[in-house]
Amino acid sequence: MLEKALKGRPRYWAWLGFLLVLMLIGAVAYIRQLQLGMVTTNLSRDMSWGFYIAQFTYLVGLAASGVMIVLPYYFHDYKPFKHLVIFGEFMAIAAVCMCLGFIVVDIGIPQRMMNMIFFPTPNSVLFWDMMVLMGYLFLNVLCGWASLQNERMGFPYQKWLKPLIIISVIWAFSIHTVTAFLYQGLPGRHFWLTAILAARFLASAFCSGPAILLLVLLITRKVTTFEPGRQAIGMLAKIITYAMCINIFFFLLEVFTAFYSNIPGHKDPILFMFSGFLGYSGLVPWMLAATTLAFVSLALLIPSKLRNNLKILPFALVCLIAATWIDKGLALLIAGFNPTPFHTIVEYWPSINELLVSMAIFAMGAFVITILFKIATEVKKDLGVSQQVVCNCGCGCDADSCSTKTGSCCTETGDCGCSETKTDSCSCGCSAEAKADSCSCESK
Repeated sequence: MLEKALKGRPRYWAWLGFLLVLMLIGAVAYIRQLQLGMVTTNLSRDMSWGFYIAQFTYLVGLAASGVMIVLPYYFHDYKPFKHLVIFGEFMAIAAVCMCLGFIVVDIGIPQRMMNMIFFPTPNSVLFWDMMVLMGYLFLNVLCGWASLQNERMGFPYQKWLKPLIIISVIWAFSIHTVTAFLYQGLPGRHFWLTAILAARFLASAFCSGPAILLLVLLITRKVTTFEPGRQAIGMLAKIITYAMCINIFFFLLEVFTAFYSNIPGHKDPILFMFSGFLGYSGLVPWMLAATTLAFVSLALLIPSKLRNNLKILPFALVCLIAATWIDKGLALLIAGFNPTPFHTIVEYWPSINELLVSMAIFAMGAFVITILFKIATEVKKDLGVSQQVVCNCGCGCDADSCSTKTGSCCTETGDCGCSETKTDSCSCGCSAEAKADSCSCESK
């Protein structure tokens, strides 16, 4: 199937070329970091984790997002997600690759990674974090590629495949739980020292990750013939909405606990984020923007009429992604280190070199996503999952003119906005009485 990634329109190659340029620029910055050391970053004794680890934390959530599609389809037999499962698995592959990239650039000397293999320390959470990430990458590569190949060839799944897919669902919860343990196991950092942090990480992952995935799918829908289906889009948007509500609720629980108990160690980081502390207020504008964007996204996602509007939905998703990134990909880490144990503030903002290296890693992730999604959409196109046949009326009407996108045969004249009259056959050529599901026919 790799040959499908070698064919494309000029804009496809232009996009890949643009990403390669960004990776090249970031590679130059990384070489500079290797030559001069971590002095090229703004990390310090009191700020030992920075922008790299913050992005790693956020992207682990993106890696776990595919479970919001895989779980309903395999555990609850939710058919509209049938053709979206592979995209969730491929998104997880790209996300884990970016996670590993941020770990590599953060440890300074890449050779240090080998210490995790040659000198394993099972009593360290870092060791288990590496294990769950590598295991999750392996599961998604194996399950995603095998399932797409079987679907392409029209073969049933091998007996070993579905158990591995089920394991990958459980594994998805573990990768972000273990990542949370890295934070909440540090007794000197009170902002992270909370039992609900793992639950917050999962709630944030299950709203921001699917939001990124859905936004990419909407872009894919725009630039290719692949059709995710209105029903699938609507259900995924609903899942995102519920997860975002839970995410905000969990954060408000933290706020109540901190201020009602009046424990300085828990209260001061929140004050630092929202009102400033000891004269430092660099995070305040960011957190006010995140709060505004979070409630704007909910205002657009909670009403079903707005949520199901494909012109409004992308804007709502962008607001949600920006809000969760500011909270988890920026403020969570900076506020966790402030105030220091000496009750001082250490201001931190990523250096230009950090931003350039991060840009290269994000570009690498986008490159992987583009290649994998290109393969998946071409396979789906060969299988007839496109905007031209989604109505199954046999008249080739445009996808946006359909009243439903379930793939069922027309039931009355004009059901899909077509000029033809009612038809008694599926678009795949079998009789309506013998059809098993959308465009998948079996003899009686």
